[in-house]
Amino acid sequence: MGGHTRSYSDSISSSNESVDGTLSPSKPKTPSRPSLTVPPPPPPRRNCNSNGNSHPSRDSSASSTPTLSTPPPLPSRRTTPDDISEIISPPPSLAARHSINIGSPPRDLASSGDRKPLGSGKLLPPPTRTIAPGDKLPPARRAHSPSSDEESGPEDAYDDPRMLLPDASRASRRPPTLRTPRIHVPAYAAQAVVAGARVLVATHHHLRCFDLSRGGYDNVPLWVGDMKDMGVRDAKVTALELRAGSGGGVVWVGTKEGHLLEVDMDSGEVTASKFGAHAGAVTHIFRYGNAMLSVDDSGKVLVFEPTAASGSDVPSLTFTAPRVYRIAEKPEFVKLLGGLLWTSMRGDTNGSTSTSAPVLRIYDVFTPGSIGRTVNVHPSPAQHVGAVTSGTLLQSHAGYAYLGHEGGFISIWNLAAGPECTDVVKVSSSDVLSLEGVGTRLWAGGRTGVICAYDVMSRPWVVTNAWNAHAGLPVMRIFVDPWSIEKEEKLSVVSIGRDEQIRFWDGLLGVDWIGNELLKRERAFSSFRTINVLVVSWNVDAAKPESLTDDPANLTFLYDALTSVSTTPDIICFGFQEVIDLESRKMAAKTVLLGGKKKGEEGKLSEKVSSSYKRWHDRLVREVRALSEGYTVIHTESLVGLFTCMFVKNSQRTALKDVAITTIKRGMGGRYGNKGGIVARFVIDDSSICFINCHLAAGLHHVRQRNADVAAMLEEKSVFPSSDAVEESLAYVGGGDGSMVLDHEIVFLNGDLNYRIDQRRDAVISAIQSGDLETLHTHDQLLKEMKHNRGFRLRSFREGPLTFAPTYKYDRRSSEFDTSEKKRVPAWCDRVLWRSRDPERVKQLHYQRYEANVSDHRPVSAGFAMTVKSVRADAWARENALAQEAWLGTQVELLAGAREFYVAQALI
Repeated sequence: MGGHTRSYSDSISSSNESVDGTLSPSKPKTPSRPSLTVPPPPPPRRNCNSNGNSHPSRDSSASSTPTLSTPPPLPSRRTTPDDISEIISPPPSLAARHSINIGSPPRDLASSGDRKPLGSGKLLPPPTRTIAPGDKLPPARRAHSPSSDEESGPEDAYDDPRMLLPDASRASRRPPTLRTPRIHVPAYAAQAVVAGARVLVATHHHLRCFDLSRGGYDNVPLWVGDMKDMGVRDAKVTALELRAGSGGGVVWVGTKEGHLLEVDMDSGEVTASKFGAHAGAVTHIFRYGNAMLSVDDSGKVLVFEPTAASGSDVPSLTFTAPRVYRIAEKPEFVKLLGGLLWTSMRGDTNGSTSTSAPVLRIYDVFTPGSIGRTVNVHPSPAQHVGAVTSGTLLQSHAGYAYLGHEGGFISIWNLAAGPECTDVVKVSSSDVLSLEGVGTRLWAGGRTGVICAYDVMSRPWVVTNAWNAHAGLPVMRIFVDPWSIEKEEKLSVVSIGRDEQIRFWDGLLGVDWIGNELLKRERAFSSFRTINVLVVSWNVDAAKPESLTDDPANLTFLYDALTSVSTTPDIICFGFQEVIDLESRKMAAKTVLLGGKKKGEEGKLSEKVSSSYKRWHDRLVREVRALSEGYTVIHTESLVGLFTCMFVKNSQRTALKDVAITTIKRGMGGRYGNKGGIVARFVIDDSSICFINCHLAAGLHHVRQRNADVAAMLEEKSVFPSSDAVEESLAYVGGGDGSMVLDHEIVFLNGDLNYRIDQRRDAVISAIQSGDLETLHTHDQLLKEMKHNRGFRLRSFREGPLTFAPTYKYDRRSSEFDTSEKKRVPAWCDRVLWRSRDPERVKQLHYQRYEANVSDHRPVSAGFAMTVKSVRADAWARENALAQEAWLGTQVELLAGAREFYVAQALI
């Protein structure tokens, strides 16, 4: 069902009937600390740690000391002696932090030798908690609404900014591929360095050097070396780095035995060595200007700086005497950023907690006698920020450093202020494993193999690119090869994944620049025409079409909807919900087990299940036929109460291609289809259109669950089969191939979205009766999410003004809002939204409700004038060539800026 897709031809062979009778397809301020002096970099390094740029920081917490009201009594339950002891003697740290004042316990409970039987005494009064000065206030409590649905649970939180992810709705999925070599880099055991077209990979005691300009693409190395043959017996390589001043032609090699070697990239010969430089394994080697650093697990750092006595401008393993510096033992993270050595280890060193904040220490290794400084991740609560995994600098924000953390966080550090953490941003629901600054974008790799590029100049951050780089496996490392600027006139970004492959990406994202340039030139190679689209959405609450009787509003509903567009619509989409009774246990069991599966004759669906869909299908066909004979059903699909039926004018059928329809289950954690969506798509001319008919999670307080349902449908990786003609048709957007919903140029979404109004029932009804609907807009959950939730996946969608009364919930065949015992709050549950790459391509003609009263919902419809394009291939080729030419000039400017940055950072 969730992966079931029907093609256009399959639809033709289905039992859908055209109206003409033919078969048709269907964080408080901290005390000041002594600043850590940023070291003057060794010649010819340039000090780049001070910067006049300002950076936004979070507001300080309130300094007042309010007292919380006493919470209600604890619920009665069976308690153990350990439970009572814990209540009497809370942890000192907790009491100190929250100023907990607990009255003396009853004497019989305080005695450890004679306790009352379990459950026989009164529970202790709940503690009174006083918020200390500077502590963050807890979220305000709100009484449970007596009119909430039976499915309502704990209230969702709107105001936790750490839970709001950057907007990724318009991110490009096109991989910025630069090279595609086949070089095996074993997970965990391998090290790799890159300088232009040269790649050196070390695995245990073996070295392999590839030249990608001379056949390295076929995994054929230029040379292969063994540590034993190179004069180092039983040595395993644990660190690699290009030597300073070598132009990327000489590599320093660190081993598990503490040796340091110098290897020539061209010949594979060892040109210098320092045996036993470290007592243990060399874990990291860094270059900075004309200096080199090596680090081992015991905390010993060797600083190699060229001196006049050495007679050379570059450090030498043979002639340069290193200076010894000490740092903390066994750091989990080590990185040289801005001339400072950043280290980190987990905060739970005693194993007491897994949520303690990481401990960061920063060392000025280039200033002899300097002392390291411990810094904290701010703003609070820091305990939610995981261990440090990666760190980087960013060209567009040169005065700041960025650290990646487990838990999906990135912390931002002002280098001129200490360094000091100024902000923490939540970017992912899983760990940030790798991080690299590239121009104006922050590239991050996670556990799913996807690399995301973030625009950090906007607030909030925006995901501009997101592509699957390593076949769904973790991205372990991302780094820039600055030597590629001089050697190849490119900015190469390298990633290494758990798939044991090394990938090369264009750091300038040239393919996206060209794509955006072509969009500006679209009118030069495209022609346009306008067609009308009608979307009708209704939760029928298991009503049959024959129940549309008695009241004139029932009798004329379908005719009124079909004629709501001044001219007959070219595309009509009916999206119904609850076509069958989801409250009926017997019927729900049948549809949960069988619904949406197309059976053969032997295992076909129960007639009681399928007949409801067929009745509505036949009624819609008759109504459309009465409007005009020139329509054909192109899509029809059902999913446990959901039903979609789409018509297209016969005059438009020849312009259709890539027609497909499928279902996505969201009920019970994605296992069943009682909640979910039906997704249909087609390409008309050279514009891709997608329609979603959905039924989201119910309940007044289940906002997060509804948001998750939306995200699941919009971000499902393979809803449709990918198109083979993307390059020719240019129908899909964002580098997509049509397999995802957001690959489509225009998306319409309708259904019972179930977003409610956060207001008292009597206040809502009073506002409706007085016609003051605008006062309810500020309390509408969907509008609030679209305005305030940075990570809400419908934020890029639009909706017409809600000028009609809420469509839910009514007594059947009545205009009275729910008079049952539950007395639900009226709400705009039934909605129609749209999204277009170019907002000017979709104009809403109307958005209204109808008064058909056979359901507890009122139906709604929305009419649109939609502009579609046709691409002229020869004109597109001409404009593409011009865009490519324009990119060459822009690339020269971007490379010059990148080179200046890496020279300032003493990396080249």
